[in-house]
Amino acid sequence: MDLGEINPVLLIASLMVAATPLLLAAIGELVVEKAGVLNLGVEGMMIVGAISGFSISVETGSPYLGFVAAAVGGAVLSLLFVLLTQVALANQVASGLALTLFGLGFSALMGQGYVGVKPPSMGEIHIPVISDIPVIGPILFQHDPILYVGIGLTAAVWATLKYTRVGLILRAVGENHDAAHALGYKVIKIRILAILFGGACAGLGGAYISLIRVPQWTEGMTAGVGWIALALVVFASWKPWRALLGAYLFGGITVLQLNLQAAGVAIPVEYLAMSPYIITILVLVILSADKSSAPASLGRIFHASH
Repeated sequence: MDLGEINPVLLIASLMVAATPLLLAAIGELVVEKAGVLNLGVEGMMIVGAISGFSISVETGSPYLGFVAAAVGGAVLSLLFVLLTQVALANQVASGLALTLFGLGFSALMGQGYVGVKPPSMGEIHIPVISDIPVIGPILFQHDPILYVGIGLTAAVWATLKYTRVGLILRAVGENHDAAHALGYKVIKIRILAILFGGACAGLGGAYISLIRVPQWTEGMTAGVGWIALALVVFASWKPWRALLGAYLFGGITVLQLNLQAAGVAIPVEYLAMSPYIITILVLVILSADKSSAPASLGRIFHASH
């Protein structure tokens, strides 16, 4: 066992990469739930985004087009959820689970020809002078563009929900859809747009795993990140910045357990592998004493005739 081999600078830089797919998925789902909709299909949308982004990136040679395709793929799959829950008024929990099962099966079918294929590299943003600052440069200024998109998206969602009319309407629909409808707001339309946004974010998160975090395609490679994202939204009390901290916590523990394995720590690999999930859930449960922030209409079906 040699803990001296663990480089703290690389560890922190790696945790930001590990946290990004979870952050993207969680921020998308946070917006969906703020609109009063519970979509348990995050895992399915992520894995479809992963294969959509991977296949288009390989075929075109452009990872940027891959990420666009991933966002579209996630949003298109979320349309299925829209049809089930907003048009047919089906149960949201059952529809979300069906979406995940469909996504996992569909992605496995689509990805058969891409196993073992290496996707084109996106590369890192290098800012002269700033990127070369010791310690701070490698941690904050030597990453791929999508990592910064995730942080920017978190800030944008926070500002939109807190300071804009759009955010106010979205929260009104999530808190009391009947009152929002009585005031003349198009509840179904707002929820559809929120679901599509959540699907696009989940798709981006999935593609981040297949194109940057683990640049390859393997069946079921999201490995439960979608479920962690769902838990993160609840335990973060529907607050974007708390979701960011939770994602970084999970990313940090994930990277740390990999480093501990590489350093030969005498703990069974299985215990190390499950530690990120257990510790993340425990910490977030402790942080989430305030449950009153849950949208009051979350998971309830809206009937426009009422």
